[in-house]
Amino acid sequence: MALQRRLYAKEDPFAKGTSVDPIFLLLLLLLLGLGLTMLYSASSAQSMYDTGYQISTRYFQKQGVCALIGLAAMWALSRFPYNFFKTSAWYLYGLSIALLLLVLVAGQSVNGAKRWINIAGLQFQPSEIAKFTLIVLFARLTRLYGASAREFRYGVLGFGAALLGILVPLALEKHLSAIMLMGLVAVVMMYVAGTKPGWILAGIASAVAFVLVYITFMGYAGDRVSAWLHPEQDPGDTGYQILQSLYAIGSGGVFGLGLGRSRQKYLYLPFQYNDYIFAIICEELGLVGAVGIIALFAGLILRGYWIALHAPDRFSTVFCAGLVTLIAAQTVLNLCVVTNLLPSTGIALPFFSYGGTALAVNLGEMGIVLGISRYRDQAKRQEEPL
Repeated sequence: MALQRRLYAKEDPFAKGTSVDPIFLLLLLLLLGLGLTMLYSASSAQSMYDTGYQISTRYFQKQGVCALIGLAAMWALSRFPYNFFKTSAWYLYGLSIALLLLVLVAGQSVNGAKRWINIAGLQFQPSEIAKFTLIVLFARLTRLYGASAREFRYGVLGFGAALLGILVPLALEKHLSAIMLMGLVAVVMMYVAGTKPGWILAGIASAVAFVLVYITFMGYAGDRVSAWLHPEQDPGDTGYQILQSLYAIGSGGVFGLGLGRSRQKYLYLPFQYNDYIFAIICEELGLVGAVGIIALFAGLILRGYWIALHAPDRFSTVFCAGLVTLIAAQTVLNLCVVTNLLPSTGIALPFFSYGGTALAVNLGEMGIVLGISRYRDQAKRQEEPL
């Protein structure tokens, strides 16, 4: 079906009396505050060790600065017209691909992974930017395709080609965790856009086959699967991290050992302040605290989808849903890894794990969701049928 131009009512991005959604904002700030608190607790021992037992706040200070930057970005983007991203989607997409390719040429290795670049003294992972731009582009394509997204030409080939433009450079980087994450987000956005479920299921089957082949030929990924299935067979090497994580979770019991009283954070559990911070949460706050934090994440995600449903037009609905899905997918994958329900993926827990780029980007993205929430009381704009 030929694509047709659709008309929108005149927009008033900051109509008098509009404000951001208070429930979403409260949940977000609660998670950020708890995240910084638990980061300090989880990283204090590592910080003392890394600074010759001089400073216990090394990682907390860096994360705090990035949190302030992220909050400033969140505030600014909550007042920024979201239609800017619709008009600049293709430019952002091209920039992301260029940065991903730059990693292959001039990337820097951190913990054995070459996924970082340094521009003007600023070190960051282009994959963090690529996640955002993929969501922007998918929302833009949804606005363009309209009801045509049900057709194979647009709903599968169109979205699929855009996805491959990002995934191919990531595959060359051997960045499997980012590939998995973007694939999950793309599936949800394609479903919201109107792609037929049958084609989505076929795409999922193909993705699973790709992952199996990828693991077969990439030795390090195969080692992770072996450690996941049988960590007890190599407790001193490949199975060490997951066993220490499970020890931390189990020792917390129902009510935990108390804030700051983790034993595993004293250099027993690797990356205790990063990918595996949830294990420290379980150890210090117990089952009750862990369930409470999961409930806050669930509330934030559900409220985010509610905002998406009440967004004023097709682009903002899919855009918001994609941003919320990104947080949801990261959270679920991280919790599954820490509890050994999935092999190690290297995906951080949003708002909790150490990583300044990720925290600032996540807060900025939530600022866009808050900006879209300003329209929640407005009627849906009418679109011409295709």
